[in-house]
Amino acid sequence: MMTIEDPMNKKQAIPELKVHHKSAKKQELRSTIFAYVVLIALALLWLYPIMWIVLHSFRVEFRDGILIGTVVSHYIPKGFGLNNFVNLFQNTLFPRWFLNTLFVATVSFILSTIMTLSVAYVMSKIKFRQRKLFLNIAIIVGLFPGFMSMIAIYYILKALGLTETLFALILVYSAGSGLGFYVAKGFFDIIPNSLIESARIDGATNLIIFTKIVLPISKPIIIYTALLAFTGPWMDFIFARVILGETNRHLHTVAVGLYYMVHGSQYADGNQFTMFAAGSLIVAVPIVTLFLMMQRYYIEGVTAGAVKG
Repeated sequence: MMTIEDPMNKKQAIPELKVHHKSAKKQELRSTIFAYVVLIALALLWLYPIMWIVLHSFRVEFRDGILIGTVVSHYIPKGFGLNNFVNLFQNTLFPRWFLNTLFVATVSFILSTIMTLSVAYVMSKIKFRQRKLFLNIAIIVGLFPGFMSMIAIYYILKALGLTETLFALILVYSAGSGLGFYVAKGFFDIIPNSLIESARIDGATNLIIFTKIVLPISKPIIIYTALLAFTGPWMDFIFARVILGETNRHLHTVAVGLYYMVHGSQYADGNQFTMFAAGSLIVAVPIVTLFLMMQRYYIEGVTAGAVKG
Protein backbone atom coordinates (compact mmCIF):
# COMPACT_ATOMS: atom_id res chain seq x y z
CA MET A 1 0.00 0.00 0.00
CA MET A 2 1.51 3.29 -1.13
CA THR A 3 1.88 6.19 1.28
CA ILE A 4 1.72 9.80 0.28
CA GLU A 5 4.48 11.97 1.74
CA ASP A 6 3.43 15.22 3.28
CA PRO A 7 5.05 18.18 1.43
CA MET A 8 5.08 20.13 4.69
CA ASN A 9 7.37 17.53 6.31
CA LYS A 10 9.81 17.90 3.41
CA LYS A 11 9.90 21.65 3.81
CA GLN A 12 10.61 21.28 7.52
CA ALA A 13 13.40 18.73 6.92
CA ILE A 14 15.33 20.91 4.44
CA PRO A 15 16.04 23.76 6.92
CA GLU A 16 17.06 21.20 9.53
CA LEU A 17 19.58 19.67 7.07
CA LYS A 18 20.94 23.13 6.25
CA VAL A 19 21.37 23.95 9.94
CA HIS A 20 23.11 20.62 10.57
CA HIS A 21 25.40 21.17 7.55
CA LYS A 22 26.36 24.66 8.76
CA SER A 23 27.05 23.33 12.25
CA ALA A 24 29.28 20.57 10.85
CA LYS A 25 31.19 23.11 8.74
CA LYS A 26 31.73 25.37 11.76
CA GLN A 27 32.97 22.43 13.83
CA GLU A 28 35.33 21.38 11.04
CA LEU A 29 36.64 24.96 10.75
CA ARG A 30 37.29 25.11 14.52
CA SER A 31 39.14 21.79 14.39
CA THR A 32 41.25 22.99 11.46
CA ILE A 33 42.13 26.27 13.20
CA PHE A 34 43.02 24.45 16.41
CA ALA A 35 45.23 21.97 14.51
CA TYR A 36 47.08 24.81 12.74
CA VAL A 37 47.59 26.68 16.01
CA VAL A 38 49.08 23.57 17.64
CA LEU A 39 51.30 22.87 14.62
CA ILE A 40 52.54 26.48 14.51
CA ALA A 41 53.32 26.37 18.24
CA LEU A 42 55.22 23.08 17.86
CA ALA A 43 57.10 24.47 14.85
CA LEU A 44 58.18 27.53 16.84
CA LEU A 45 59.34 25.34 19.73
CA TRP A 46 61.31 23.19 17.28
CA LEU A 47 62.83 26.13 15.40
CA TYR A 48 63.74 28.22 18.46
CA PRO A 49 66.91 26.31 19.51
CA ILE A 50 67.98 25.91 15.89
CA MET A 51 67.73 29.64 15.23
CA TRP A 52 69.48 30.29 18.55
CA ILE A 53 72.47 28.20 17.46
CA VAL A 54 72.53 29.82 14.01
CA LEU A 55 72.42 33.36 15.45
CA HIS A 56 75.11 32.55 18.02
CA SER A 57 77.42 31.21 15.32
CA PHE A 58 77.43 34.60 13.60
CA ARG A 59 77.75 36.78 16.75
CA VAL A 60 80.68 39.19 16.68
CA GLU A 61 80.15 41.25 19.86
CA PHE A 62 82.30 38.81 21.88
CA ARG A 63 86.05 39.16 21.68
CA ASP A 64 87.80 36.38 19.74
CA GLY A 65 84.59 34.38 19.63
CA ILE A 66 84.71 33.77 23.37
CA LEU A 67 81.55 34.14 25.40
CA ILE A 68 82.28 34.94 29.05
CA GLY A 69 79.54 33.31 31.08
CA THR A 70 76.53 31.42 29.80
CA VAL A 71 73.77 34.05 29.98
CA VAL A 72 72.94 36.15 26.91
CA SER A 73 70.91 39.28 27.51
CA HIS A 74 69.51 39.50 23.97
CA TYR A 75 68.39 36.91 21.42
CA ILE A 76 69.26 38.83 18.23
CA PRO A 77 73.00 39.56 17.91
CA LYS A 78 74.11 43.18 17.80
CA GLY A 79 76.49 42.34 14.98
CA PHE A 80 77.05 39.57 12.45
CA GLY A 81 80.27 38.20 11.01
CA LEU A 82 82.36 35.13 10.19
CA ASN A 83 84.88 35.60 13.02
CA ASN A 84 83.69 32.51 14.88
CA PHE A 85 84.18 30.29 11.84
CA VAL A 86 87.66 31.71 11.20
CA ASN A 87 88.68 31.21 14.85
CA LEU A 88 87.18 27.72 14.83
CA PHE A 89 89.43 26.57 11.98
CA GLN A 90 92.52 28.51 13.04
CA ASN A 91 92.56 28.15 16.83
CA THR A 92 91.07 24.70 17.44
CA LEU A 93 91.44 21.12 16.20
CA PHE A 94 88.06 21.27 14.50
CA PRO A 95 89.45 20.48 10.99
CA ARG A 96 91.04 17.31 12.39
CA TRP A 97 87.84 16.37 14.23
CA PHE A 98 85.83 16.89 11.06
CA LEU A 99 88.13 14.63 9.03
CA ASN A 100 88.06 11.98 11.77
CA THR A 101 84.26 12.00 11.78
CA LEU A 102 84.10 11.91 7.98
CA PHE A 103 86.48 8.94 7.86
CA VAL A 104 84.64 6.97 10.54
CA ALA A 105 81.19 7.74 9.11
CA THR A 106 82.20 6.90 5.53
CA VAL A 107 83.83 3.55 6.32
CA SER A 108 81.05 2.64 8.78
CA PHE A 109 78.22 3.41 6.39
CA ILE A 110 79.81 1.35 3.61
CA LEU A 111 80.28 -1.68 5.87
CA SER A 112 76.92 -1.23 7.59
CA THR A 113 75.01 -0.87 4.32
CA ILE A 114 76.58 -4.03 2.89
CA MET A 115 75.90 -6.03 6.05
CA THR A 116 72.33 -4.79 6.52
CA LEU A 117 71.28 -5.41 2.93
CA SER A 118 72.97 -8.82 2.89
CA VAL A 119 71.20 -9.98 6.05
CA ALA A 120 67.90 -8.56 4.78
CA TYR A 121 68.20 -10.48 1.50
CA VAL A 122 69.06 -13.73 3.29
CA MET A 123 66.14 -13.40 5.70
CA SER A 124 63.74 -12.48 2.90
CA LYS A 125 64.61 -14.79 0.01
CA ILE A 126 66.55 -17.74 1.43
CA LYS A 127 64.70 -20.36 3.45
CA PHE A 128 66.73 -22.20 6.09
CA ARG A 129 66.24 -23.92 9.41
CA GLN A 130 65.88 -21.74 12.52
CA ARG A 131 65.07 -18.74 10.34
CA LYS A 132 62.02 -17.86 12.41
CA LEU A 133 64.03 -18.26 15.63
CA PHE A 134 66.64 -15.80 14.33
CA LEU A 135 63.91 -13.29 13.42
CA ASN A 136 62.46 -13.51 16.94
CA ILE A 137 65.89 -13.11 18.53
CA ALA A 138 66.60 -10.07 16.33
CA ILE A 139 63.31 -8.47 17.41
CA ILE A 140 64.04 -9.05 21.10
CA VAL A 141 67.62 -7.74 20.86
CA GLY A 142 66.41 -4.70 18.91
CA LEU A 143 64.13 -3.71 21.78
CA PHE A 144 67.14 -2.79 23.92
CA PRO A 145 68.98 0.49 23.25
CA GLY A 146 72.57 0.15 22.11
CA PHE A 147 74.09 2.18 24.93
CA MET A 148 73.09 -0.55 27.41
CA SER A 149 76.03 -2.57 26.11
CA MET A 150 78.42 0.38 26.28
CA ILE A 151 80.35 -0.74 29.38
CA ALA A 152 80.72 -4.32 28.15
CA ILE A 153 81.90 -3.13 24.73
CA TYR A 154 84.41 -0.79 26.32
CA TYR A 155 86.01 -3.54 28.43
CA ILE A 156 86.11 -5.92 25.46
CA LEU A 157 87.88 -3.28 23.36
CA LYS A 158 90.21 -2.47 26.26
CA ALA A 159 91.16 -6.15 26.60
CA LEU A 160 91.95 -6.20 22.88
CA GLY A 161 93.94 -2.95 23.11
CA LEU A 162 91.61 -1.12 20.72
CA THR A 163 90.42 1.75 22.90
CA GLU A 164 91.27 5.33 21.86
CA THR A 165 91.39 4.37 18.18
CA LEU A 166 89.18 5.28 15.26
CA PHE A 167 89.20 1.62 14.19
CA ALA A 168 87.35 0.75 17.41
CA LEU A 169 84.59 3.23 16.53
CA ILE A 170 84.22 1.76 13.05
CA LEU A 171 84.05 -1.73 14.56
CA VAL A 172 81.37 -0.71 17.05
CA TYR A 173 79.22 1.13 14.51
CA SER A 174 79.30 -1.56 11.83
CA ALA A 175 79.45 -4.80 13.86
CA GLY A 176 75.84 -4.81 14.98
CA SER A 177 74.33 -3.16 11.92
CA GLY A 178 73.06 -6.46 10.52
CA LEU A 179 70.35 -6.62 13.19
CA GLY A 180 68.68 -3.54 11.70
CA PHE A 181 67.55 -5.46 8.63
CA TYR A 182 63.79 -5.35 9.14
CA VAL A 183 62.94 -2.36 6.92
CA ALA A 184 65.18 -3.65 4.11
CA LYS A 185 63.66 -7.12 4.49
CA GLY A 186 60.20 -5.61 4.07
CA PHE A 187 61.37 -4.02 0.82
CA PHE A 188 62.90 -7.27 -0.48
CA ASP A 189 59.70 -9.13 0.41
CA ILE A 190 57.77 -7.21 -2.28
CA ILE A 191 60.22 -8.34 -4.99
CA PRO A 192 58.51 -11.28 -6.76
CA ASN A 193 59.92 -14.68 -5.81
CA SER A 194 59.35 -15.78 -9.41
CA LEU A 195 62.13 -13.40 -10.47
CA ILE A 196 64.53 -15.04 -8.02
CA GLU A 197 63.46 -18.58 -8.98
CA SER A 198 63.87 -17.93 -12.70
CA ALA A 199 67.39 -16.67 -12.10
CA ARG A 200 68.22 -19.79 -10.09
CA ILE A 201 66.88 -21.98 -12.87
CA ASP A 202 69.24 -20.19 -15.24
CA GLY A 203 72.13 -21.15 -12.94
CA ALA A 204 72.66 -17.87 -11.09
CA THR A 205 74.11 -18.11 -7.59
CA ASN A 206 72.73 -16.18 -4.62
CA LEU A 207 75.59 -13.69 -4.90
CA ILE A 208 74.83 -13.02 -8.56
CA ILE A 209 71.10 -12.73 -7.86
CA PHE A 210 71.76 -10.30 -5.02
CA THR A 211 74.26 -8.09 -6.85
CA LYS A 212 72.96 -8.26 -10.43
CA ILE A 213 69.20 -8.54 -9.99
CA VAL A 214 68.05 -7.45 -6.52
CA LEU A 215 70.30 -4.45 -5.83
CA PRO A 216 69.76 -2.69 -9.21
CA ILE A 217 65.99 -2.53 -8.52
CA SER A 218 66.41 -1.60 -4.84
CA LYS A 219 67.73 1.96 -5.10
CA PRO A 220 65.28 3.47 -2.55
CA ILE A 221 66.12 1.01 0.22
CA ILE A 222 69.85 1.24 -0.49
CA ILE A 223 69.76 5.02 -0.09
CA TYR A 224 67.56 4.75 3.01
CA THR A 225 69.94 2.25 4.63
CA ALA A 226 73.02 4.24 3.64
CA LEU A 227 71.62 7.49 5.04
CA LEU A 228 70.85 5.92 8.40
CA ALA A 229 74.24 4.19 8.46
CA PHE A 230 75.99 7.52 7.77
CA THR A 231 74.05 9.76 10.15
CA GLY A 232 74.49 7.40 13.10
CA PRO A 233 78.32 7.64 13.35
CA TRP A 234 78.25 11.28 12.22
CA MET A 235 76.10 12.40 15.15
CA ASP A 236 77.01 9.83 17.81
CA PHE A 237 78.40 11.16 21.06
CA ILE A 238 78.04 8.45 23.72
CA PHE A 239 80.14 5.67 22.21
CA ALA A 240 82.67 8.11 20.75
CA ARG A 241 83.25 9.78 24.12
CA VAL A 242 83.61 6.48 26.02
CA ILE A 243 85.88 4.79 23.49
CA LEU A 244 88.08 7.74 22.52
CA GLY A 245 88.53 9.14 26.04
CA GLU A 246 89.57 12.68 26.93
CA THR A 247 93.35 12.76 26.53
CA ASN A 248 93.95 12.25 22.80
CA ARG A 249 92.35 15.40 21.49
CA HIS A 250 93.49 14.77 17.91
CA LEU A 251 91.41 11.56 17.80
CA HIS A 252 88.12 13.19 18.78
CA THR A 253 85.13 13.29 16.49
CA VAL A 254 83.23 16.55 16.08
CA ALA A 255 80.61 15.60 18.68
CA VAL A 256 83.22 14.86 21.34
CA GLY A 257 85.47 17.75 20.37
CA LEU A 258 82.69 20.31 20.47
CA TYR A 259 81.50 18.96 23.81
CA TYR A 260 84.93 19.41 25.39
CA MET A 261 85.17 22.84 23.78
CA VAL A 262 82.51 24.12 26.19
CA HIS A 263 82.90 21.64 29.06
CA GLY A 264 86.46 20.35 29.04
CA SER A 265 88.93 21.58 31.62
CA GLN A 266 91.87 21.10 29.24
CA TYR A 267 90.68 24.00 27.09
CA ALA A 268 92.03 27.19 28.65
CA ASP A 269 90.07 29.58 26.43
CA GLY A 270 86.98 29.76 28.62
CA ASN A 271 83.46 29.10 27.42
CA GLN A 272 83.86 29.19 23.64
CA PHE A 273 80.17 28.90 23.00
CA THR A 274 80.00 30.98 19.84
CA MET A 275 82.68 28.84 18.19
CA PHE A 276 80.79 25.79 19.44
CA ALA A 277 77.68 27.13 17.69
CA ALA A 278 79.66 27.70 14.49
CA GLY A 279 80.97 24.13 14.63
CA SER A 280 77.46 22.77 15.22
CA LEU A 281 76.21 24.63 12.17
CA ILE A 282 79.02 23.23 10.01
CA VAL A 283 78.36 19.69 11.24
CA ALA A 284 74.66 19.98 10.35
CA VAL A 285 75.28 21.08 6.76
CA PRO A 286 76.30 17.66 5.28
CA ILE A 287 73.38 15.84 6.91
CA VAL A 288 70.81 18.42 5.81
CA THR A 289 72.25 18.43 2.28
CA LEU A 290 72.11 14.65 2.03
CA PHE A 291 68.52 14.48 3.23
CA LEU A 292 67.39 17.24 0.86
CA MET A 293 69.07 15.54 -2.10
CA MET A 294 67.88 12.03 -1.24
CA GLN A 295 64.50 12.84 0.33
CA ARG A 296 62.45 11.19 -2.41
CA TYR A 297 64.38 7.92 -2.23
CA TYR A 298 64.36 8.02 1.57
CA ILE A 299 60.55 8.24 1.69
CA GLU A 300 60.19 5.52 -0.94
CA GLY A 301 62.47 3.23 1.08
CA VAL A 302 60.52 3.80 4.28
CA THR A 303 57.07 3.29 2.73
CA ALA A 304 58.05 0.29 0.59
CA GLY A 305 59.96 -1.35 3.45
CA ALA A 306 56.96 -1.02 5.74
CA VAL A 307 54.66 -3.02 3.47
CA LYS A 308 55.72 -6.37 4.87
CA GLY A 309 57.84 -7.21 7.91
